[in-house]
Amino acid sequence: MNYLLLPFFSFLIGIIVGLTGVGGASLITPMLIFMFQVPPSVAVSSDIVAATLMKAIGGFKHWQQQTIDLQVVKWLAFGSVPGSLTGVGIFYLIEQNGTLNPNNILLRLLGVMMMFVTLLALAQLLLKTFFMKLQLPELPELDLKTRSGRVLTLGLGAVLGCIVGLTSVSSGSMFALVLIAFFRLDSRKLVGTDISQAAVLLVFTSLGHLTLGTVNWSLVLPIWLGTVPGVLLGAKLCGSTPQNILKLVTYSILVMVSWKLVDQA
Repeated sequence: MNYLLLPFFSFLIGIIVGLTGVGGASLITPMLIFMFQVPPSVAVSSDIVAATLMKAIGGFKHWQQQTIDLQVVKWLAFGSVPGSLTGVGIFYLIEQNGTLNPNNILLRLLGVMMMFVTLLALAQLLLKTFFMKLQLPELPELDLKTRSGRVLTLGLGAVLGCIVGLTSVSSGSMFALVLIAFFRLDSRKLVGTDISQAAVLLVFTSLGHLTLGTVNWSLVLPIWLGTVPGVLLGAKLCGSTPQNILKLVTYSILVMVSWKLVDQA
């Protein structure tokens, strides 16, 4: 494996994440599997640990800027953290089951989740771009001051957290869709809240994966070396770059990658 190329490609992915907000796991995990021939179980665990630092730095920055809805972060975390640990437990059972092929299962799960998340995001982008006046029915807004609002938020967090613990995908992208659909946050707090909840979720998910022994630090450190400066540069360039074009290209790449994952499995 050429470890010199890993920080370079991670840097490019970091720029894309900083520019578009598209989750790094959706790009880094397939990169590790296809370009560097890393087994899916090791790629998932290493990517989760690597993504934690990137999200934590971003979350701290938004906390300083007061662009976070702490109530939303708290109630999503109450659901997503135990959900993610459940996902890690399922991941462990798949790894330990001698009658199953864990790599094939994880490849298919990764592909299906990436395809689902990407198509949802792509549909949202196309509707906003070409059908700006289209009035779509809105989902009910969740009120965290009510018991039902808190319970539904916990449930959403638990389901998505389980997916993150199992596949590493959607710690940001699926949660962003939930924030848009159910909480109506303004654009500044949307990004900050999404990154912050992902940071909390990934800290606990990382601890779970570290106990499994499937984290490869020779992958994590080069990814950190590339993604952290890449994200900072991408965030700086974000204001002067046409977002819709970048997102359309990125989503198209993700659709092709997710199809290849499913097909290869």
